[in-house]
Amino acid sequence: MDKEKFYITTAIAYTSKKPHIGNTYEIILTDAIARYNRLKGKDVYFLTGTDEHGQKIQELAENAGITPKAYVDNIAGEIKNIWDLMDTTYDKFIRTTDDYHENTVQKIFKKLYEQGDIYLGEYEGSYCTPCESFFTESQLVDGKCPDCGREVKKAKEEAYFLKCSKYQDRLIEYIESHPEFIEPESRKKEIMNNFLKAGLQDLCVSRTSFTWGVPVSFNEKHVTYVWIDALSNYITALGYTVDEKSETYNKNWPADLHVIGKDILRFHAIYWPIILMALGESLPKKIYAHGWMLFGNDKMSKSKGNVIYADELAKEFGTDAVRYFCLSEMPYSQDGNITYESVINRYNTDLANTLGNLVNRSVTMVNKYFDGNVYVTEESEDVDNDLKGYIGEAVKLYKEKMDSLKVSEAVEQVMNIARRSNKYIDETTPWILAKTEEGKERLKTVLYNLVEAIRIIAVMLEPFMPTTSKSIMEQINSSNSDLSSIETFGKIENNSKVGNAKVLFARIDEKEKLEELNKKMEEKVVEEAEKAPEITIEEVEKVEMKVAQILSAEKIEGAKKLYKLEVDLGTEKRTVVSGLVPYYKEEELIGKKVAMITNLKPAKLRGIESNGMLLAAGDNDVVKVLFVDDSVPLGEGIH
Repeated sequence: MDKEKFYITTAIAYTSKKPHIGNTYEIILTDAIARYNRLKGKDVYFLTGTDEHGQKIQELAENAGITPKAYVDNIAGEIKNIWDLMDTTYDKFIRTTDDYHENTVQKIFKKLYEQGDIYLGEYEGSYCTPCESFFTESQLVDGKCPDCGREVKKAKEEAYFLKCSKYQDRLIEYIESHPEFIEPESRKKEIMNNFLKAGLQDLCVSRTSFTWGVPVSFNEKHVTYVWIDALSNYITALGYTVDEKSETYNKNWPADLHVIGKDILRFHAIYWPIILMALGESLPKKIYAHGWMLFGNDKMSKSKGNVIYADELAKEFGTDAVRYFCLSEMPYSQDGNITYESVINRYNTDLANTLGNLVNRSVTMVNKYFDGNVYVTEESEDVDNDLKGYIGEAVKLYKEKMDSLKVSEAVEQVMNIARRSNKYIDETTPWILAKTEEGKERLKTVLYNLVEAIRIIAVMLEPFMPTTSKSIMEQINSSNSDLSSIETFGKIENNSKVGNAKVLFARIDEKEKLEELNKKMEEKVVEEAEKAPEITIEEVEKVEMKVAQILSAEKIEGAKKLYKLEVDLGTEKRTVVSGLVPYYKEEELIGKKVAMITNLKPAKLRGIESNGMLLAAGDNDVVKVLFVDDSVPLGEGIH
């Protein structure tokens, strides 16, 4: 009998820069869902890839002095390396610079134009380069981009437009008749109320102000704008060419699940369905828009010094621990939160103490008391039945949560079984039972139940922590890892033999590790600040420097280099964080007048907001602050 197909995709990652842990969360989440559906016996096709065109890429490449293709080749390679490091099991990695994709994008554009769904016009509005999006004045928030909050610029150019208004009513009807189409429910309401029912504007789908994109085949002055190019990847990767549809496409389309970030839901829930309707193709079955992974309730940004990368975390904690943290910390319909403290806490509490301790203790006891043999007995006491009943309910909840995409809640069910099993050890006291012959007979039942509980945990963990799952299975010497095998307690065979106990996760010294990680983050902030690309005279004129006086200097606890400085600008007082501890004592700074950049964007270091930067000369060995003559008034401009 043919397996049920399951086609799942991530959004394709934009090749402007290395993805941070928040960007990487999506591929980990999607991989967990894909792995779970394979465990269920489905024929999974898992697509990911990179979005490689656009004005922003062209500008970044020009600034780097290389071609856009060379630029995206480098970043796409970095993205793929991180996806692989995270142990993700994608079936295909598409790049929008792939020839077959570009050719089909041209055909899609031409087909939509020839049937009247795309027309030539002129666009005038506010354009956000990082988001590659046009906005009307009413859509701006405080005059800035509603998606990212950055500055926009006025733009006017000839452009092709997609007739969204033509499909508006049809799309509304579709969403209303398919309640499962957009999840979570709160985000579906945003799409319906804020966009569709408010009235759709036609979408700009070409640009003439840059050249790095897929040329419009019948008017090469234009390049295809990001959304027709990027969104089409979900079908071009399967072999859709407009002219024909491959066997892979016919088998897998429509997608069973698009996994995307909440910031691009509008494009996937409105423009992508409209493009598919215009092409006469089926719509995806479900679009799930997950939240953002924040750093201490703040968006990650290099300028704020709070960017964490998955590969760097993996070096510190291991890939499975990074996967576990991401999947357990992101609620179904809200944002997640990451700090080094929370990662270390999860690692020690859940992985070392709860899971690792359970496996290590249980396997060690089987080897110690029964030479590694596990025995099935007929005996069953209330405490045993209670454990089995608890596990049965947890397994049921695990499946319900995974099937409804509430992955963090499914992860919690696995850890709940581990906690309950540790409690079972305390309840049954195996070390006491081992002292008598009668007790050792009872101990056979206790250890069997523990090994079976561990096997069930290992099966449930496979989508989240595949390497750990495999290691646990090796320690208990079991290969019974089908999802169906956890529906009934008791699949470990009589007289089977466990392997040797190994430490899964060694406990970390929290204080020491935290100091080490914070030091590395501070060094990254300094490195970013020290990068000095060429700038124009107009950019120099944007820098505001004034004379300030240092009123106080206080070492920041836990930071080896940082002072918290209070400075007086004459008209106001500010806090500045500066890495001067190795070079100056407090008394050498207090009362001194300094040159200070005053219009620098605030940055948080060690939880303290720094509002400015002192000017200094030197390198890491010798640093000298540029002190100002006492006769110069406070607040005086420096030119």
